[in-house]
Amino acid sequence: MPDSTQLLIGADSNGQPIAQPMRLANRHGLIAGATGTGKTVTLQRLAEAFSDAGVAVFAADIKGDLCGLGAAANPQGKVAERIADMPFINYTAKAYPVTLWDIHGESGHPLRTTISEMGPLLLGSLLELTDSQQSALYAAFKVADREGLLLLDLKDLKALLNHLHYHPELLGDDAALMNTGSSQALLRRLAVLEQQGADALFGEPALQLEDILQPAADGRGRIHLLDASRLVHEAPKVYATFLLWLLAELFEQLPERGDAEKPLLALFFDEAHLLFADTPKALQDRLEQVVRLIRSKGVGVYFVTQSPGDLPDTVLAQLGLRIQHGLRAFTTKEQKSLRAVAEGFRANPAFDALTVLTELGTGEALVGTLQEKGTPEVVQRVLVAPPQSRIGPLSGVERAALIASSPLQGRYDKPIDRESAYEVLMARKELGPGADSTPAAQEPSFTDRAGAFLGTAAGKALKSAMQQAANQMGRQLVRGLLGSLLGGSKRK
Repeated sequence: MPDSTQLLIGADSNGQPIAQPMRLANRHGLIAGATGTGKTVTLQRLAEAFSDAGVAVFAADIKGDLCGLGAAANPQGKVAERIADMPFINYTAKAYPVTLWDIHGESGHPLRTTISEMGPLLLGSLLELTDSQQSALYAAFKVADREGLLLLDLKDLKALLNHLHYHPELLGDDAALMNTGSSQALLRRLAVLEQQGADALFGEPALQLEDILQPAADGRGRIHLLDASRLVHEAPKVYATFLLWLLAELFEQLPERGDAEKPLLALFFDEAHLLFADTPKALQDRLEQVVRLIRSKGVGVYFVTQSPGDLPDTVLAQLGLRIQHGLRAFTTKEQKSLRAVAEGFRANPAFDALTVLTELGTGEALVGTLQEKGTPEVVQRVLVAPPQSRIGPLSGVERAALIASSPLQGRYDKPIDRESAYEVLMARKELGPGADSTPAAQEPSFTDRAGAFLGTAAGKALKSAMQQAANQMGRQLVRGLLGSLLGGSKRK
């Protein structure tokens, strides 16, 4: 049986096991290296180790071959030789409990969230809005909240924007933020999003986090794979925004756990550079903050990318486990980057990390782990242990069988289109002008409660602080900040 207290990675040059204490796995990590050096197989190996320890896993399957986790391996050739050289791994070929997801619902369970849950900050980033358009979107969200209009999918948001175009009086003091130009620009952006197929991301049933955290029947952590082989090429912004949303939801909903024997969840973000490419600084700052704080909630975040330079230094500084596969350096700039990578490890007097970086073969890596006290170990040259599941994709028949046997079968597969903003606004339109009056609310709306709070001394102080933070991030975080203070809920 594998040692569930250790995150086993492989063997050093002396054949000794290299592992990191599982209780430190929430200190995040990095898997980097040039194309073809073995990053995906390393990800697969770590996912297996987490699952065996009872830790849930969520990973993006970029190339479509991570789904091999759902089938037992059949080791041959060099893989079999490597297994023989690592008796300490107690190798047993086996399949892992895998749940397949696909935003388009073609290669796995449909994966959705709602417009309201996405929120104006992430939605604005997804739509690549200007500051004025972002302000208009925020104003629309305020009206939806005040009017009790559910924003579940894109047609809800489009209906709201069209409604506000003809009824600007609903905007109140925010009327100046929503002119014809801004509303039409928002609608055009939404149309582009639909053309990319992103409309499939929004709707119900929305993903419930408890379904990701639920263990398999045998106690192993369930491995959730998002098929992103199509998404990352056709709509990379949608891919990145969804991952950011998932991270934010986990941070918001999970309770504090403090130090624990193992994480609750391990997140693997492949093509991690997309999370930071063309991302507004306000959102990037927020992401860096969430990465820093979410470890106390039992979530380990593992970034997978070609070069550590793809990530901001402030994020790199937070990553405890570093697995660096081979890199190539041809230009002066690349050589400088290579030196920076080597210097990021604690030096090992037995070898020169800079030299070894260009010598590493497929399945080899420089590995920097954390000691029991959380301090870095010296870097080791490591042969990554082979996965116990299949290296390579499932067949179409195997994938279909895995989906059919999923414990979530039938839970997400059929979309639900309940009454929301679109239906309510269409009904008002048919009933005539009199139906446009605001219905009596059963309880004070978010905006009403916010207004009451801002009238207090504490509220005035908060309002002053927020006004000083009058930038894109400030405008969007107001909603979340007030929601927390006033006991508001995102889910309805």
